[in-house]
Amino acid sequence: MHASTTYPYPRAAAGAARRASTGARYFLPAVAALVGAAWLASRYGDYTPGSDLGYFLGLAGGIALLLVFLYPLRKRLRFMQAWGASKAWFALHMACGIAAPLLILVHSKFQVGSLNAGVALTCMLLVAASGIVGRFIYVRIHHGLYGTRMTLAQLQAEVGLNAGELQSKLSFAPEVARRLAAFEAAALARPGNVLQGAWRFVTLGWRARWVRRRCIREFARVYRMHARAFGWDAARQRRHLAGGRAFIVDFVNGAQRVAQFSRYERLFSLWHVLHVPFVWMMLLSAIAHVVAVHAY
Repeated sequence: MHASTTYPYPRAAAGAARRASTGARYFLPAVAALVGAAWLASRYGDYTPGSDLGYFLGLAGGIALLLVFLYPLRKRLRFMQAWGASKAWFALHMACGIAAPLLILVHSKFQVGSLNAGVALTCMLLVAASGIVGRFIYVRIHHGLYGTRMTLAQLQAEVGLNAGELQSKLSFAPEVARRLAAFEAAALARPGNVLQGAWRFVTLGWRARWVRRRCIREFARVYRMHARAFGWDAARQRRHLAGGRAFIVDFVNGAQRVAQFSRYERLFSLWHVLHVPFVWMMLLSAIAHVVAVHAY
């Protein structure tokens, strides 16, 4: 048995998808940290919403809120479409969508004063939460955070699920190959009805984690037996074990992405229908709040 047949090299495309997934995993903790910093600033800051500092914090939040609308305008107005790359506008849209609610929360010191302020704050938080959910769905049907929208065929080509590759790379670990093939078949099988499809969509992540753990553990056990038989040194074993784990993770994640792709497409369409009214409610309530503040 040669080293090339016992070293499941990770695929480049799937590795890129894994890096994108890692970036998405750090997004929520980063947002939570920013919210925590905003709370500390409001808790220990020596100002009130009506003071000069509080006023300018609200003004900065309002400006960031208006900048959020530049990206949808850029997509719809032809003369703006030549103004720089689309991904830069989307990055600005995302940054302002996070900065605006944080600045408004610091401005209000996480408190609701008047009724119109409470309505404006509630609408803004709904939009911010909707945006976070939309980003989670967005990265599952696009080429990265700033990439173009992909199709199911493109995703299948990128993931590169291949039964022949699975058997050749894991020929020395047939039980691992069998479990991976069984997971792929179950994930990609057409559901019998809507409820079965929804249940599979919700539970597929748990099943994927279970299969990954089982397969990685079995792969390591079998591989070490072969490593001892061939007398490979510790450095080679570490490289090959890392490659095997990467291959298993990429294969399971790839099957999961392909299986859930169509469902995420439908969820993204539904999200867009809900998100747009939230945005307009936020804008109108924010304008009413600003008018009320300056009028009274």
